[in-house]
Amino acid sequence: MSPRVTLAVTSRVLTQIRRDRRTLAMLLVLPTLLMALLWWMYEDAGPVFDRLGPALLAIFPFIVMFLVTSVTTLRERSSGTLERLLAMPMGKLDFLLGYAAAFGVVAAAQSAVAVGVSVGLLDLEVAGPVWLLTAVAVTDAVLGTALGLFVSAFAQTEFQAVQFMPAVVVPQILLCGLLVPRESMPEVLGAVSDVLPLSYAVDAMTHLTASSSTGEVWGDLGVVAGFALAGLALGAATLRRRTP
Repeated sequence: MSPRVTLAVTSRVLTQIRRDRRTLAMLLVLPTLLMALLWWMYEDAGPVFDRLGPALLAIFPFIVMFLVTSVTTLRERSSGTLERLLAMPMGKLDFLLGYAAAFGVVAAAQSAVAVGVSVGLLDLEVAGPVWLLTAVAVTDAVLGTALGLFVSAFAQTEFQAVQFMPAVVVPQILLCGLLVPRESMPEVLGAVSDVLPLSYAVDAMTHLTASSSTGEVWGDLGVVAGFALAGLALGAATLRRRTP
């Protein structure tokens, strides 16, 4: 692994994203628009937005980054670009870390905008530090990036890559505590929820809106970051130098 090569991959991906203005606009604005839509829906329904908003601040960036990363990586493979890149003196980890860093930069901007608008304009109540809320949102978006890179290795077409969303993402949304509190779930589903990373991101977000203490948040944030690193490691292990 070479930092210089990793930075070169990061720069290349960021340049591609900057030139694709539609994708860039979707990455930066879509989670914020969805949060604004949620606020508008529940404007006259009491504290519903304050209850659902923190969880969705974790879920929306996670979904967007998972979809974009899995499809983009697959496009690199199907066009032969990935094979040509890996024929150069570049390690698999260089490629994946370069991609993760580039989309991590985008995720940071995306999450900062979504949190800033939700707290500053939509009056989302936050008891803990806003910067830590942003850090959790960014880490969760990076987790979506890592899982997108990982699952793209198992897809042959963009249609198959999109199909991984109901298999990988939707169960995490159902079991993360958004619809039913995790402690109220049946025992088996609660155990499954305990091993899904999105549950910890939602727990951290919810805790920050209810309490100013940050001890539990750091633990949840560490779990999410650990899953992101594991996703990148598995992605490097399954990345093929030759397209079958």
